[in-house]
Amino acid sequence: MLVVGEASGDLHGAHLVRSLYERDPTLELFGVAGEHLKEAGIRVVLEVSSLTGMGLAELAGNVRALWSAYRLLQSVLREQRPDLLILIDFPEFNLRLARSAKNMRIPVLYYISPQVWAWRKRRIRKIAQRVDHMAVVFPFEAQLYEKAKLRVTFVGHPLLDVVRATLPRETALMQLGLDPSKQTIALLPGSREREVHYHLGAMLEAARRLQLSGGFQFVLVRATTVDRLLLEKTLAQAALRIPISDGNAYNVINACELVWTASGTATLETALLLRPMVIVYRLAWLTYGLARLLVRVSHIGIVNIIAGERVVPELIQSQVTPGRIVSESERILREPNRRRRMVEKLSLVRDKLGLPGAAGRVADIALAMMR
Repeated sequence: MLVVGEASGDLHGAHLVRSLYERDPTLELFGVAGEHLKEAGIRVVLEVSSLTGMGLAELAGNVRALWSAYRLLQSVLREQRPDLLILIDFPEFNLRLARSAKNMRIPVLYYISPQVWAWRKRRIRKIAQRVDHMAVVFPFEAQLYEKAKLRVTFVGHPLLDVVRATLPRETALMQLGLDPSKQTIALLPGSREREVHYHLGAMLEAARRLQLSGGFQFVLVRATTVDRLLLEKTLAQAALRIPISDGNAYNVINACELVWTASGTATLETALLLRPMVIVYRLAWLTYGLARLLVRVSHIGIVNIIAGERVVPELIQSQVTPGRIVSESERILREPNRRRRMVEKLSLVRDKLGLPGAAGRVADIALAMMR
């Protein structure tokens, strides 16, 4: 049984499922799934959209749905007794489910660690009690779990296997009706509708201002967990004609001179393509206030956290304004040396993420745990 809670988990889960089937086609795999996991052939117990949330304040409005989903998955564990429960990220929900599995004597493999290095480090102890094996994607995470005497393997980052461009820049842009002679900026407002709500308005107004100066064009990249109609409606309200890219994100990002992205997995994907970026992130003020009390990192972007310095600009909360987005963008696009240094440091970040083949390594761990 496999449980994911958002778009990135759906993607990584799909690669893991394919690796498992390659090793043992007789396996029965079921659980929570989005578009990618469905394509990989998992039997769907629950749609990932039923679990997608954002911060503490946003989740409060979805508590009933989350509780219902938890009770359903708990009953599936009890009735179907899988030989292994694989949990991918989504810690608040998945760690509770891990406790249930542990009480039922079902082994638990956790792939992609909660960000215990950023906040609530005490969770390591809880994780050690509920999880049998951690498969982590950042090298510094392994040391944390080894200290807690939990079995842990650094498997490398799964994005190393999937993030690559397959089309020339000109082809990718022309498929969207864009002009290859113009500087292009990609808008990635987030993988959750709340993120889109908080980010896209400021991004579109910044795009309007840059369009007035000439020479710039834009493309809006849709996450699979965001309804296309929502994006179309927002664009119509802003009276902007910007193409929406579906299912071709890496080619589109690679074709752009700059990316505006919500903090999250997309920042790492952008870094692996060596594209300069501006990271933005807004939350409900209650969520942000609580986060300020709990989080113990100097940066919010995983790219900057891995680098140990501010490689790319971060705009947080009240800083997420059209004016700030424009000014940060102009500094990158109009200062070749700044842009070159940023790309060099993004290359160093990529080198720290290990070797390709993460899904295969996790599949091997999973099969060993079921023997």
